[in-house]
Amino acid sequence: MTLELLAALGKGFLFAFVTVLPILNPAAAAPVFLSLTDGASAPTRALLARRIARNVFWLMLGAMLVGVYVLDFFGISLPIVRVGGGMVVAASAWRLLNTSQTASEHRTALAEAYTPEMARRQAFYPLTFPITSGPGSITAAITVGVSLADSRLSLALARTGGAVLALLAIGVLVYLAYRYADRLLKPLGEAGMIIFLRLSAFILLCLGVQIVWNGVHELVLALLQEAHG
Repeated sequence: MTLELLAALGKGFLFAFVTVLPILNPAAAAPVFLSLTDGASAPTRALLARRIARNVFWLMLGAMLVGVYVLDFFGISLPIVRVGGGMVVAASAWRLLNTSQTASEHRTALAEAYTPEMARRQAFYPLTFPITSGPGSITAAITVGVSLADSRLSLALARTGGAVLALLAIGVLVYLAYRYADRLLKPLGEAGMIIFLRLSAFILLCLGVQIVWNGVHELVLALLQEAHG
């Protein structure tokens, strides 16, 4: 019985980890984090990295455990979540693409204005949601939660425990990617950093459009099925 529970724990961990991490992809979001926190001091960025990682963990955990029930309560379907969240992601990416490089005087002003209090207020929106954890990862977490169910309570609890450990590991990876983002991207140089940031913003824009399209596609299919029905 113990081996069966350990196997269920491991399966829950692996399933949640490989399902959520590729969609969340903290390494790809790290350049966007750097761009949005331009001018912030190193301690402020470290504070933000901790708060974002913690927020991601709780957001994913909530989506996994109660997300489907919350959506049902408000009568919100997953395609609607994709459309709304994708629009927010695309809008954020568009702003990043059209932001000119900051002058040195303005950088100094940003560094003085970007206080820890501002970091606390902005840690969830937009840095946690939708930049780090968007509709795709939330939908994946909800899918994981649905898949953890089992007729035997002990196995269901073991799988859920493994999934929680996976989300905790993902939160740690988010923290490391954001905390040391400047060091990871430093070898690119200033010109390479600008190109990489623009490219990341463009990919984020495409991702937002793709999320919107997936939601619209599902809505259109549902509408056609109702019409034929």
